[in-house]
Amino acid sequence: MNEKTKKITIIGMLCAVSYLVMMVGRVPLVPAVSFLKYDPKDVIIVIGGFIFGPMVSFLISLIVSVVEMLSVSETGIIGLIMNVIATCSFACIAAFVYKKKHTMSGAILGLGLGIICMTAVMLLWNYFITPIYMGYPREAVVELLLPAFLPFNLIKGGINLGITLLVYKPIVTALRKAHLIHESENTDKKSTYIGTIVVSSFILVSCILFVLVMKGTI
Repeated sequence: MNEKTKKITIIGMLCAVSYLVMMVGRVPLVPAVSFLKYDPKDVIIVIGGFIFGPMVSFLISLIVSVVEMLSVSETGIIGLIMNVIATCSFACIAAFVYKKKHTMSGAILGLGLGIICMTAVMLLWNYFITPIYMGYPREAVVELLLPAFLPFNLIKGGINLGITLLVYKPIVTALRKAHLIHESENTDKKSTYIGTIVVSSFILVSCILFVLVMKGTI
């Protein structure tokens, strides 16, 4: 199998997994904006970007969003656009930074910047687009930006960061053993990876607890 075929195979696999987790993993995070649901597809998309670069993140995001629009989405082309913007503002930024700094610290920095970028971008786009496809008055959307849209995107980003750091190394290791990608030149030590696992687990658990508190579950 040549390198181009391997790349196409992996991208196809990542598209399929992204769509699958989107189908089975959709949950509302913030009660005030229950129509916004979290799903973990961005984790798979950013991993694709970590492996091949930010343009692959964009490609996977576009493919999955089109298939989602044609199969399960009720928001049409506007929902597709919002999906691509949200995913790419997170995954492409993270992948770009990781491409420049191919270390665990580079991954964390990229994911952190991706969260900031996604949150800012989605506040802007929800201000413009949500009144159109949800039928909300713009004044009502403005009132929801800080107490609802802001925490939704921050929590979503935090969960994505935690899951990505937990699963990226096992996924890449499996792909290397299958000879689908080359060995990395990454020189991170085992102790660094263990520390990352601890930190990402803490972030993930904190986000989940925050969601449960907001919903009044605990």
